[in-house]
Amino acid sequence: MTRERGILAAARTRKKSPRKRDSSSPPARESGTDEEESPEGDSEPAEDELDDDEVIDTTAEVIDDRDLLAIAPTESETGGGLVRADPMQIYMREVQRHRLLKPDEEHELAVRYAETQDVDAAARLVTANLRLVVKLAYEYRRAYRNMMDLIQEGNIGLMQAVKRYDPYRGVKLSSYAAWWIRAYILRFILNNWRMVKIGTTQAQRKLFFNLNKEKARLTAMGIEPSHAEIARSLNVDEKEVSEMDRRLARADASLDAPVGEGDGRQTSRVDLMPSTAQSPELLAERVEIQDIVRQKLDQFRLTLSGKDLVIFDKRVAAVEDPLTLQELGDEFGVSRERVRQLEARLTGKLREFLRAELGDAVGVIEQ
Repeated sequence: MTRERGILAAARTRKKSPRKRDSSSPPARESGTDEEESPEGDSEPAEDELDDDEVIDTTAEVIDDRDLLAIAPTESETGGGLVRADPMQIYMREVQRHRLLKPDEEHELAVRYAETQDVDAAARLVTANLRLVVKLAYEYRRAYRNMMDLIQEGNIGLMQAVKRYDPYRGVKLSSYAAWWIRAYILRFILNNWRMVKIGTTQAQRKLFFNLNKEKARLTAMGIEPSHAEIARSLNVDEKEVSEMDRRLARADASLDAPVGEGDGRQTSRVDLMPSTAQSPELLAERVEIQDIVRQKLDQFRLTLSGKDLVIFDKRVAAVEDPLTLQELGDEFGVSRERVRQLEARLTGKLREFLRAELGDAVGVIEQ
């Protein structure tokens, strides 16, 4: 059965038994949603399962045909009143305008883009697979409220797939693009799950998508889902499991939220945090130490001569662009190892000089 026959068959089936499912308003995610409603709760199909006919039929079952093809009421039909336009319905009507490609057409366009970078060919490949993005985005409807945001990220992944697709490997574009689409959708969900990003490492991303699912699996098996058991099952550190469990169990807290009241005004968390700025006493102490060190270095320089003086001026005490060991070796006509030995001897002399002049304060200067 060709793709076009699949579309007609799906349309006839829907006309006989119309569905009342509205995809424009996916179920809202309740607070404390477990992993079954997280992005990884939906299993990824194998590559050979992602043919175009299945994409069309699945999308047809998910989204009501009346939402795809119905035209918005005119002003005369509504009596001049305002009509709420559903962006999802408008987008789906636009998607239906783009005809699906036959395998030979898809291959021809992919070869043309790979060889000539024809933008029109790439655009045709993208528009012909927009239904695939909708189908995959709908799998994550419980993890994120706004379906249009998921579709937008999926479309970016689709464009990346078209850009990197190799038509000579014998793999269908839809099978290859599905991985890119899912990757972009999952990254978007992870980055926008909360205001504070919680998946910054590979272990955290694994726990974000699998922690609650692993809890449910262990509970169903009659095993206590302790942090140690989950860490052993997911091959992560127990401390990271405890931290992620705590972060997923509670919402983000604002630093400006009041935590108490004193002297007639509210006190927020940010007011109780220690200041990172240095106190005036520490700043004055640092300036004084720098002046003392500068004076002692000038005194130590008067004791140097020959190569030691050049190394001190051009490398040890140089503030900007100190010379390398190789550059000094070329200037002296010796190897860089010999310059390194001279520098080590010089720094030892400097340390002994400062210890004799400043005593125990040398430890403070070195810090």
